[in-house]
Amino acid sequence: MSFSRLIFGGVALSVLVGALLVEAYTNAEFHPDHTVSAGQRTEVPAEVIGGGPIIDTRNGTVRSYRLPARTIALIFDDGPDPEWTPRVVEVLRRHHVNATFFVVGSQVIRHPDIVTELARAGDEIGVHTFTHPQLDRLPRWQRELEYSQTQLAVVHATGAKSALLRLPYSSSARAIDDTEWPLIREAGGLGYLTIMADTDSRDWSTPGVDAIVAGATPPGDSGAIVPMHDGGGDRAQTVAALDKFIPLMQRRGYTFTTVSQGLARTLAGQAVVEAPAGAVDQRRAFALATAVVLADWVTASLRVLFLVAGLLTIARTVALLLLAGRHARRRRAASWRWGPPVRLPVSVIVPAYNEKEGIEAAVRSLAGGDHPGGIEVVVVDDGSTDDTAALVEALRLPNVRVARIPNGGKPNALNAGVALAQHDLIVMVDGDTVFEPDSIRHLVQPFADSSVGAVAGNVKVGNRRSIVARWQHIEYVIGFNLDRRLYDILRCMPTIPGAIGAFRREALQDIGGISHDTLAEDTDATMALCRTGWRVVYEERARAWTEAPATLRQLWLQRYRWSYGTMQAMWKHRRSILDRGPSGRFGRIGLPFVAFFGIALPLLAPLIDIMLVYGLCFSSWMVTTGAWLAMFAMQVLTAVVAFRFDKEKLRALWVLPLQQIVYRQLMYLVLLQSLGTALTGARLRWHKLHRAGSAAAAAPAPPVAPLMVVPGRAEGPERAAGQAGRHARAREESPFLDRQGHQPPSKKPRKPGPGAAAVPTLATTTTARARATSADSTP
Repeated sequence: MSFSRLIFGGVALSVLVGALLVEAYTNAEFHPDHTVSAGQRTEVPAEVIGGGPIIDTRNGTVRSYRLPARTIALIFDDGPDPEWTPRVVEVLRRHHVNATFFVVGSQVIRHPDIVTELARAGDEIGVHTFTHPQLDRLPRWQRELEYSQTQLAVVHATGAKSALLRLPYSSSARAIDDTEWPLIREAGGLGYLTIMADTDSRDWSTPGVDAIVAGATPPGDSGAIVPMHDGGGDRAQTVAALDKFIPLMQRRGYTFTTVSQGLARTLAGQAVVEAPAGAVDQRRAFALATAVVLADWVTASLRVLFLVAGLLTIARTVALLLLAGRHARRRRAASWRWGPPVRLPVSVIVPAYNEKEGIEAAVRSLAGGDHPGGIEVVVVDDGSTDDTAALVEALRLPNVRVARIPNGGKPNALNAGVALAQHDLIVMVDGDTVFEPDSIRHLVQPFADSSVGAVAGNVKVGNRRSIVARWQHIEYVIGFNLDRRLYDILRCMPTIPGAIGAFRREALQDIGGISHDTLAEDTDATMALCRTGWRVVYEERARAWTEAPATLRQLWLQRYRWSYGTMQAMWKHRRSILDRGPSGRFGRIGLPFVAFFGIALPLLAPLIDIMLVYGLCFSSWMVTTGAWLAMFAMQVLTAVVAFRFDKEKLRALWVLPLQQIVYRQLMYLVLLQSLGTALTGARLRWHKLHRAGSAAAAAPAPPVAPLMVVPGRAEGPERAAGQAGRHARAREESPFLDRQGHQPPSKKPRKPGPGAAAVPTLATTTTARARATSADSTP
């Protein structure tokens, strides 16, 4: 991975984490204001407890003020609210009244237009903190942050600062205790006037319209600051009570004003509250607003994507349970037959590059198969630098041939093997794969159906000792084999595994052989076959045991190539979406399935983990845990069904919870890296994986093929000369190679159409292969 990609990934991750933290802070859950019982008052001055609702502790002094007689200042807390604030304002305007709105900063950032209109209409704006916390539970730096961020939000909306502060969950001056008093003095030191209340409408508890009016009404002719709420819940009763309260007080001779105007009357016109914002404050306010808006957008996008991921997961689970179950029941029915038993001879092609660790076990298992038509094994040594070819030759198996060619890559080796093969049923096998005795016999039975052009076998992980390999075992059973049942039913198989696949020679000719255009030659070839009209099916009884990567690094390299190659193949065959016939069917069914469930769902799956962490830290942990467990339960259900279908022991699923913590995250990163490579147009080279020869560790013991020398078979130089002669004759007769061992132009497909036309000719063999692969090309 390049340094630039690391930087990009780090920046993207930082933006995401930062956005989530901002969102978590601005969305801090709060309860509407309510009356808090007063505690001890040993430190609260008597003049404050018995004084007015406007408390000034600025400049080290302590003073309190009341409004003049028959003067009411309406104050509204917890807004702005896009639903209730406009309805409150509508009542105020109808009665020609202005009020003071103590706003929550996070809401101002999201609805600045409401606050702008309030200030423009003559209403007053005060500070009610940024997230409405219980301030005495916060450290001083966080309290100051609550005030300053709200001040910036107000500056962003109005262009002016406010010196009015109302503490959350506060009531009247009579209720100030030793817990609240230090907060008031601290606010004074920051330049704020603290605003309490004279009456208590208790509208936050929705006691009814008449009760709200009664609680808000001041005694006699005394002036009063009357608190109500325009946010924090359903304020229908507040709106109705306000429409009743204002004309009632006006008939009693009261005038309505804002807090600052009422204080100015008390102080004989002295201005005490508002100051314009400077350029620095304006820039800081803009930065804050941008951060919150960006965080809201990111979080909203994540919620939508999380919903999409959930729907895709549910859709995939339902489709797998229904269609894969239908596939299993159909194939295991006593009446199921592909047709008459297939007893035609089979050629097995084994491309091998430095496979000395496992090639002997692989070849023995192939040569000793019980297929009644006979098995020919062609091992194509792709320029190995170890003893791969010599080890195979030393087996001296009568039905095994070895062809040595210069290194040219796996597609080239496969095409060379097909050219040398003597039979029309071709099985392609990786050099580290071990077959069961009946695997080839089962694998070719679908060719009894003349529409079948290729068959995908059942790949099993042989080395299951390490936890990394066990995770892959689970993935192979669930993510690969169960999916193939689904694709078989839909007739849009996207991949025949390189470990075990069978082809008609005619089908390979129709697609021009195995192409080297992508790093997933098996996926590319399978898509091409589907587009030309051949049916590709899955045969679960044909089992092959492969060696999975035993370390995380080896796993990363393998999956990186797989993911990138799959994206290449999808891009190569993208035009099939617009085609008609078989190509169009694959393009409109197969490609979307791979795109949604093979690319989009794995890319979106990390959102489950992100939202889990976010929910546990900043939301209801019970709801979050319940949602995650529900998603995990669906995965467990899918796993159990898949293991039952494949007749695997369920005890392997004990590592499934651990798979959610490490393995899935690794696959996320691999897919993201592959996507980044694809989008930037970078070229990815093959990586030769280290093999330990442990593919057969969990496989049934293969039969031991006898060592024998075929009568008349030449040895030493004579044998080499004879082999060279056979290879020369194969080139003369092969539709895949010309007389110089190079590839001729591809022939016209059996079923002409856009699918076949989009597929390039065979990869060149022997000498003309320098552009797509490196010297360690065939894994």
